[in-house]
Amino acid sequence: MLAAERSKRRAAKDFAAADAIRDRIAELGFRIDDGPAGPTFEPIASTPEAADRARADQIRSVLDEPATSDVSVQWVVEGWPEDVVRAITAFRANEGGRDVRYVVADLTGTDPAVFGDDVEVLELEPTTGWAAARNAGLKRSTGRFVFAVDGSIEPTGDVFAPLLRALEDPATGVCGPFGISTRDLHEFHDSAGPEVDAVEGYLMAFRREILLDVGLFDEKFRWYRTADIEYSFRIKDAGLRAVVVAAPVTRHEHRMYHSTPPAERDRLSKRNYYRFLERFRGRFDLLVDPAEQGQP
Repeated sequence: MLAAERSKRRAAKDFAAADAIRDRIAELGFRIDDGPAGPTFEPIASTPEAADRARADQIRSVLDEPATSDVSVQWVVEGWPEDVVRAITAFRANEGGRDVRYVVADLTGTDPAVFGDDVEVLELEPTTGWAAARNAGLKRSTGRFVFAVDGSIEPTGDVFAPLLRALEDPATGVCGPFGISTRDLHEFHDSAGPEVDAVEGYLMAFRREILLDVGLFDEKFRWYRTADIEYSFRIKDAGLRAVVVAAPVTRHEHRMYHSTPPAERDRLSKRNYYRFLERFRGRFDLLVDPAEQGQP
């Protein structure tokens, strides 16, 4: 049985394999809830509205077509669409004559009209994982430069100029206003950079070709945490830099983080961190300032 195999994988701390089995069970129409007495299964509710919404893998990519705008800015809406409306309004106010296109991957059934007529809204199934939703939006990027943004970020000035200037350097693969670094791949800390080990997912900016050269986000990340670190490391593994750039933004409360119960938050975060380690364990060569071997 799939359930028994998943339990076996979880006991062995093979969380990536366990998640793959969970996704297969979801495809069969059931959601797993892990409780103290073991897993329970509930049918995934199907509504007429959900039936009309697209799967992420049905979204057509335009990445192999020439860029037709200056910048594409993209959000994932798993809740709190008003935060994204606030962000879009602020980005629009600071376009500075640039041709900017906005894309929202929405899992909530929000009326697309609330985001504005100039926003492409992808109405996705509500069970879509975070990375799959992010990728669906990124596949619609028409800009030479792409910003992947969280709804907690609100520009307070021309956020485009410093980020685009940084990306004109071909050695820069990803940049943003918030960065983190580590010396041992275990403890990460905020870093002012300029060069860092990862750009945080509040706002990640990159050239459009990165999405083809490095690929999209790993869709095994159904929750958002650590997906930004993993993607930054893939960009660094391609020989490019992750750079912090001062940009005029306000960072509001991260709704998903604060709305998730602490125990569940810790469980999901740990699982995603192990997924990152599966690929980059021991890759101290990618760090800006690694600890000497055997030293803390």
